[in-house]
Amino acid sequence: MVMDTGPVLLKDPGTAIFETAFKQHFKALHAYACTIIKDDMMAEEIVQNMFFKLWKNREAIEINRSFTAYLYRSVYNDSLNHLKHLKVKAAYQSYAAQNMSNSNNAAEQMSPRELEQKLDEAMKELPEQCRTIFQLSRFEELKYLQIADKLGISVKTVENQMGKALKLLRAKLVDFLPAALLILLLTL
Repeated sequence: MVMDTGPVLLKDPGTAIFETAFKQHFKALHAYACTIIKDDMMAEEIVQNMFFKLWKNREAIEINRSFTAYLYRSVYNDSLNHLKHLKVKAAYQSYAAQNMSNSNNAAEQMSPRELEQKLDEAMKELPEQCRTIFQLSRFEELKYLQIADKLGISVKTVENQMGKALKLLRAKLVDFLPAALLILLLTL
C-alpha cells in the first residue's frame, strides 16, 4: 500500500498496512494542509478525514498512480473545499448582516403605529382558522389544548395552524420582523 509503483488496490488492506501508511504520511500531509489553509487544527482534521474516507471507501478505490501523489491530491482538494466553504460562509454572514441592517433600518424608520398596522394587514391575509388560532394563542394567551377545546378541533390541528400562521406572517413581515417582534412582545 505504501509503494508508489503501479496501481494500488485498497481492496482489503490489513490494518497494520493502513496504520503504517498513516504514520508514514500524516506529518507531511498535515504540514502541506497547513500551508494551504493556515490553520493547524483544521489541517489536522482535514488529513484525518481524508484517511478516514480512504479507509471507509477502500473497497471502491483503485489508485492508478503514485500512492503518495494520491494522498497529496486528496489533501489538496479537501483543503480547497474547506477554503471555498469558508468563503461561502463569510459571504453569507456578510449578506445576513447587511440584510439584517437593512431590515432594522426599514423597521426603525417606521413608527410603532405603522408597524402595528403592517401586522394587522398581514394578519387579515391569514386564512380565517389560522388567524383565529393565532389571536387566541398570542393575544388571549390560551394554550394549544385550550384553543383546541374552545374550537372543537385537535391539538395537532392547532399546532399545524399556528405553524402555518407564523410562516405566513414571517414571510409578509420579513422587512419589519425585528421591530414587529418587539411590538408583539410588548403587546403580550
